[in-house]
Amino acid sequence: MSWYAVHTKSRHEDKVDIRLTQKSIETFLPKMEIWSMRKDRRKKINVPMFSSYLFVDIPELTNEKKLDVLTTVGVVRMLGKPDSHVPIPVPDEQIEAIQRIVNSKVEIEHFNYPKEGEKARIADGPFKDIEGVVLSTDYKKNLFVVSIDLLQRSVAIKLEGFQIEKI
Repeated sequence: MSWYAVHTKSRHEDKVDIRLTQKSIETFLPKMEIWSMRKDRRKKINVPMFSSYLFVDIPELTNEKKLDVLTTVGVVRMLGKPDSHVPIPVPDEQIEAIQRIVNSKVEIEHFNYPKEGEKARIADGPFKDIEGVVLSTDYKKNLFVVSIDLLQRSVAIKLEGFQIEKI
């Protein structure tokens, strides 16, 4: 088998997976089950293991097959060499390792929290959609202190992990 990585538009992995399958192209969209933090509850959801990526199995990569993949709505490109448009196959061992992880149902934690000094957006609470800079973090307690410039005065706010997102 020859697997290739396909870069999709943000949050289009499922749509691209369906569209490629309709074109009779074998796909592999590895998903993992994670806990989603909401305001009032925690909920398990399935999300792609690799955001904006999925894999296609094309035994013989012809220009026609490559064009089939690239013209699918939601596809950005196929991963390959930086200076050329030639896709590079993903080794079978790596695909098999990803499949074993997915099939094992091991709980995987996936965090994309901002680091100190990075810009962040408040996603919840009275300051929702306001941007600031992270001053300090406590990942164990899931707490962040964000500095916000309001009327040319800096205000520091303590936030929980579900209330902040990296920009």
